[in-house]
Formats: sequence, structure tokens, C-alpha cells
Amino acid sequence: MSLDNSISVYNEIGKLKTVLLHCPGNEVENIVPDYLRRLLFDEIIYLDQAIKEHNQFSKILKNEGVEVIYITDLMADVLEDSKVRHEFLNEFIIEGKVTTEGLQEAIMEIFSNYSSKDLIKKCISGVRKEELKHIKAKSLGDMVKNPYPFYLDPIPNMYFQRDPFASIGKGISLNVMANETRNRETIFAKYIFNYHPRFKNVSRWYNREKTHSIEGGDILVLSHKVIAIGISDRTDPIAIEKLAQNLLNSEEPFETVLAFDIPKTRAYMHLDTVFTMVDYDQFTIYPGIESPLDVYSITKGKNSELNIKFECENLSTILRRYLNLSSVNLIRCGNGDKIAASREQWNDGSNTLAISPGKVICYNRNHVTNNALRRNNIEVLEFDSYELSRGRGGPRCMSMPLIREYL
Repeated sequence: MSLDNSISVYNEIGKLKTVLLHCPGNEVENIVPDYLRRLLFDEIIYLDQAIKEHNQFSKILKNEGVEVIYITDLMADVLEDSKVRHEFLNEFIIEGKVTTEGLQEAIMEIFSNYSSKDLIKKCISGVRKEELKHIKAKSLGDMVKNPYPFYLDPIPNMYFQRDPFASIGKGISLNVMANETRNRETIFAKYIFNYHPRFKNVSRWYNREKTHSIEGGDILVLSHKVIAIGISDRTDPIAIEKLAQNLLNSEEPFETVLAFDIPKTRAYMHLDTVFTMVDYDQFTIYPGIESPLDVYSITKGKNSELNIKFECENLSTILRRYLNLSSVNLIRCGNGDKIAASREQWNDGSNTLAISPGKVICYNRNHVTNNALRRNNIEVLEFDSYELSRGRGGPRCMSMPLIREYL
């Protein structure tokens, strides 16, 4: 199947051609202890080191021949159109809970001084209260004092580009995030897929206007016939069913959606934090999910209805059958050692990014898991992970493939 210049993702392991990233910026400097939980962080990140690590990640990708695109560059292109810029800012500040007229006018005034590229960076980094010296009070909301230090929250999770949308076939799922803090991230994707000339004609299997959450870290394109989606802390089964309805009744070749019901905890927030594909017949897995794991298959029935069935076999058997494999090798995080598995799982030991069959990018700190991968003939490319890992996401979490080779 020929590749186009937009979206083409029919597997997890085909040679990666184009990927979307966001390098952390001043938004992580606006994480403070009092609001860690509100911003979905456990720790504070040191920005300079985080940038160095992210640049290492990007360099590995580029050295492997991958086209690396940054979301800030795409949005800067989009916002060169003044009408689109105005539309975007109106939507962005309203969704950021800036609803009083006086404050809206004050924020619009400071935004008017930025170039398109700097504006996007500013939207992501947030607006502190001390930045607005003069607000023309027009309502009670403009007058009431509030100790919260931001008029617009920063978006520090932005460097996890896997979640706001997901590339599936030649279309996308434009997602609904589980936490209000992150839902503004999907606005950027909305405007790119509405207005950027390279991406504006892409099909959508799900839209951010829907009511039930689904996040990209739960979506794995295992083959051109099979999608795996996690029922997780962040993804609702109703959203999976709606996405499956649209995808399986499209002209795409996908035939089955496998829904993995994983534990609903922060440590396992998405399916890709406990399970990723590294080769045709090899997968990483966190052993703690194997026993309680329930899997459901969703296929197309009569008259565009769906058939949903509980799969009573173990995971290896299910994968062999649906992926038409003679055998499946599950490589366990921490090499099966309970302590190592728990420690490395916390720092995304199972969250690998495949750049071709049998070649993956991993955090260097997860040495036990990485060595287990190598013993199973997986080539592991490592980069530093002192600071990026504090955000609770790994190489797969930080990247959104746009084009992979079709296998």
C-alpha cells in the first residue's frame, strides 16, 4: 500500500517514517508543589535537563531516518491565517475557564503581541496573574480575589503527544481526555486537522465533542486488521464501542478491536504503560496485569451492528489467533523479577517505541527490562531519562506516529 503525505498507520512496528513531538518548554517551569495533582504530575521537572533528554530522543529518531515534526511548528503554520487565529484563541481561552469579559479582553490584548510561533508556546506555558497588570473589571468575576496563581493554566503534559489524538489507518481518533486539565491539548490537534494543508482532509473515527473519554496511550494498531484498545483509568468502554462502530464500518481493512480491561490505577494509566509491541511476534508486558486481564473482541455484525464477545483464552493465545502467528513471546518488564518489574514499571519500562521490527527506543534507566529485550534479539536504543520520566510517560507516550511502512 502506498504512503501518502498525511496519515498512514497500519501497525505498531513498521519502519517509522514521520512522527509528531513536542519538546518541553516553560510550561513545566509553571509546575509548583501546591498544584501538582491538579496538573497531573507527581514531581517537578528540571527543564534544562528535560530539553537535553528530549533532544537526544529526537536525534535518535532523525538518525534512523524519521521525519520529526513539532506540533508548535504545525500550529504556527495554521495561525498565520488571522481568522483561524481569532477562532482558535476564542475557543482556547473559553475552554481554559476564562469566561469573564474583562479578563478575556486582557488576555487577548497580550496575545495580540505574539508571533504565531511564540503564541502557541505561550498558550502551552500558561498565563500567570502578574502578567496582567490592568484588567478592566466588567463583572463580579473580574473583581473577586483568588489566590490561584494562573489566569490560564499551563499544559505541562503536552510533551506526551500520544494522547490527544491517535493515528489509525489513514484517519485519526481526535480524543476526549479523561481529565479537564488535559482536554485543551486536543484543541491543537483539532485546528491542525481542520486547517493545516497537509492534514485537513483526514478521516475521524472519534471526535473531541463526544461525551466519553478515550486517550491515545490506550490505542495500539497491532496490524492492518486488529486494533487493541485499553479499558483503563483514562478510556471508557462506551468510547471504544463508538470508535469501533465508525472504524469497522469504514472502508479501512480493520476487522477486529480487542478491548483490554486493565487495572484502573495511575501506575497503569494507559494500555501502553503495561503492554507494547516490539516485533512481529514479541511484546513487552508488565506481569502484574496478566492474571486479572480480561479481553473482549469487537467485530462487525449484520446491518453495521457490532458483535462483542468475551475472549476466555489467555493473552498469548488470543494474540496468536487474531494476528495469525504461530507463537507469541511476552517479554516481561523487569525480566519477571517482582521488585525490578515494579520499579521499572513506575518509570515506563514497558513503554517502548518501535521504529522498525525488532528495534525500539527505551529509557536507559530501565536496564533490567532493556537487557531482557536484548536477550530476545530486540535492538534497544537508549537515551537519558532523569527528568522526562518524572512525568510518568515513556518514549511511546511522547510520540505520535503519523506514517509507518505498511507490513
